[in-house]
Amino acid sequence: MSLPAPHLDDRRFQDIVDEAKKLIPRYCPQWTDHNVSDPGVALIELFAWMTEMILYRVNQVPDRLYVKFLELVGIELFSASPARTDVVFELAAPPTEPLRIPTGTQVATDSDDDPVVFMTEEPLVCVSPTMTACLTRTADGVFADRWDDLRLATNRVPCFPSLRPGDALYLGFAESLAGNMVRLDVATSAEGAGIIPERPPRQWQAWDGHDWTPARILGDTSGGFNTPGEVTLLLPPRHEPLPVSSTRAHWLRCRLMPTTQGQPGYDVSPLLDTVVVTGLGGAVSAHHAEPAPTEYLGRSTGEPAQVFQVKRAPVLARRPDEHVRVVLPGGIASGRGAEETQDWSEVADFAETDETDRVYTWSGATGEIRFGPAVRQADGTVNRYGAVPPVDAQIMVTGYRFGGGRRGNVGAGTITSLRTSIPSVARVHNLDPATGGVDPETVDNARLRGPLELRGGQRAVTAADFERLTLAAAPGVARARCLAPQRPEDPVRLLVVPRVDVPPETLGLDDLGLSAELERTIADYLEARRLLTVRMVVDRPTYLGISIAARVRAAPGMRTETVRASAEAALYRYVNPVIGGPDGHGWPFGRDLNIGEAFALLSGVVGVLAVEEVVFFSGDLALSRGTRRTRDERLGNAVRLPEGSLFASCDHRVVVVQ
Repeated sequence: MSLPAPHLDDRRFQDIVDEAKKLIPRYCPQWTDHNVSDPGVALIELFAWMTEMILYRVNQVPDRLYVKFLELVGIELFSASPARTDVVFELAAPPTEPLRIPTGTQVATDSDDDPVVFMTEEPLVCVSPTMTACLTRTADGVFADRWDDLRLATNRVPCFPSLRPGDALYLGFAESLAGNMVRLDVATSAEGAGIIPERPPRQWQAWDGHDWTPARILGDTSGGFNTPGEVTLLLPPRHEPLPVSSTRAHWLRCRLMPTTQGQPGYDVSPLLDTVVVTGLGGAVSAHHAEPAPTEYLGRSTGEPAQVFQVKRAPVLARRPDEHVRVVLPGGIASGRGAEETQDWSEVADFAETDETDRVYTWSGATGEIRFGPAVRQADGTVNRYGAVPPVDAQIMVTGYRFGGGRRGNVGAGTITSLRTSIPSVARVHNLDPATGGVDPETVDNARLRGPLELRGGQRAVTAADFERLTLAAAPGVARARCLAPQRPEDPVRLLVVPRVDVPPETLGLDDLGLSAELERTIADYLEARRLLTVRMVVDRPTYLGISIAARVRAAPGMRTETVRASAEAALYRYVNPVIGGPDGHGWPFGRDLNIGEAFALLSGVVGVLAVEEVVFFSGDLALSRGTRRTRDERLGNAVRLPEGSLFASCDHRVVVVQ
């Protein structure tokens, strides 16, 4: 329970007016007309209104002191989190020699007013593939060398020799095709008929050094190896060599997979005549950011606790080459009149430092850089935490990246502009939407977070500790729920709802999925804070689709289309795991849905005169945006929510009558 904040002055407008009128006979007895129409009374009311505004500001002082207290105990605002996506670089022609796309290559959305800029996170090398081996493998693990058959075109190569799941065709390459986009021109027969050409039971995979990782199929005109055509693949970001059947190469394989319901298999194995591999470009991960060059911040005064400010904020997490550099005036260090530079290191705080440590703190949210303070002890001595740059030393940063936030969550195919000139690149685009962009933390959120951190410290002991620390682990976490194990040997199950920025009407299961990077970030953060005897699993909740059908009566003069759109939008917002529920922070765990809530919600929609009927249906939550959602069975007037589950909107329908 929070303590009531006192009002430094609780007088209101009418109190001030009454108090002033009572003083009139004392200071101005000849003034007898105290009615509202009197000009003097009008001036008193004006004075009272202005005074009330001042008192309102005075009463905000406790809030300011509260925020300053949070600063004293080390509560800082979280910086923005950048959105990320893979950007495809398509070449104008196949490369004759390796083409390197360096780290930091800038691409942007095609907008003249305010484009959203992304930077690549690692280099990409586009190569001309050189195939050096071809193998086939049966499900029993028997390999056959087919390289001469394919290279010399003497015999056809059966892709799947035994037609059992696990059969595979292996293509070996001399160089790594990591992140490359390649086209396989295949000449084949129609021997593999029987499959659905659009859904062949096969998967392309590449060896990443640890496991076989799926390669993305961008196009396939071969009908699953039934006709001559082209197979366009995007390989994963890692492609390592592997010895397979005494042949060492960088392998790409096509593996026969088990068929699913309604998916027929091959009647006989497809036969390959020739395979020609051509490099088309590649894809690399990029994040929403813009680079800032070397920036001069000012000169040191030689005093402790100096503060400097960079020009652009929020500042993203710094890389090893992004740090503070101190330029010493000539003669200070060398005694020869030449300038020397010192590269200082960033720390989270000054708790474990002394006066010899060249360290500083850098707030990502505000861009503020602080050097170590000097603290007076009880015996009068002064302890310095961190070194201080000498007098007149020049303070600068070698560079940084700024940006991030929800603005970077752009849609698929919107990043189309290449801002860094690279020869041979014809165009760029992103196959998937950019996700993960989160705005900097607000002061109101820090005020709520501060007491939780002070109360629980940095240890994950209780379920509330796990939930609190999960929210602090990554800005991409919107909600967290910790389920205690049922048995001592079971792990703690941590359910995470990611922060998504999509319209409620199009929210699908793919938006609510947890990326491998987010899971790893949460696990690493909690690993250092959990008890040694506790095992945990990061998972996502079970999402139960709810479809609501309703009939409402529109108020006179209201268009039925407008009322229907507003009513359906209200349902999608309310039954939502991220922004729904009574408080707008996501549907609560463990809270059932009853029909009275739907009646009350629809009754509050502008233009609704009356709600005549509401019916609940179970539904299948769409796997991806834009796919149709179907209704299943009719439910009762109250829907129970199982533990570890959340409601999500499926296909709401509102009929409006006049």
